[in-house]
Amino acid sequence: MITPLLASELTKRVVVTLSGEAVAQVKDTVFDSGAGRITGFTLSGRGLLAGPLKVSLPFSGVHAIGPSAVMIPSTAVLAERKAVLEAGEAEHGQVIGAPVLTDQGTETGTVLDVVIEAGGSGRVIGFEIAMKENTEHEKRRAFIPRGEELAVSGRAMVVPAHARHFVAEDLPSFGAQVEAFRRYTARPSHLAPTTTEEAQA
Repeated sequence: MITPLLASELTKRVVVTLSGEAVAQVKDTVFDSGAGRITGFTLSGRGLLAGPLKVSLPFSGVHAIGPSAVMIPSTAVLAERKAVLEAGEAEHGQVIGAPVLTDQGTETGTVLDVVIEAGGSGRVIGFEIAMKENTEHEKRRAFIPRGEELAVSGRAMVVPAHARHFVAEDLPSFGAQVEAFRRYTARPSHLAPTTTEEAQA
């Protein structure tokens, strides 16, 4: 089962070795925008007065991303900062506020946060968005899956049109919607559902 996490919540998350030693905390999350996954983390020391560290954490060295900590086998997996920064784009800030469009050209909303899959994959599985409604009053927050073949950064986030059928109202239920979305996407085109109800079945 997929456990979703917000990228913004990884900031300041403690980095812990499998022997139980807390060695750093996450400063920024770095993405490979084309592949749609995390390439690693820049790090800072722990504590209010601690600054950035000269080492970073390549994602290849991550044992697991959990709800309370980023787990690594040992400090031997840490590398120079440029090893992570040269492999990706600086955190997820450049996508916040970007419009979300379907591949059919319909605007769905704007990006509030990036959603990643907990565990060891580092995959970006979707976005938290402010839904575009007919009213200009309070916008509804929701979670929408991303297409595996589509990039994570740019002037607009493009999602498949059928992703709108798998929107979740809260983060805990989003994992099940992503799984349903993937099952649907993997179906042969001649078996594709023709209604929202069939798409969510």
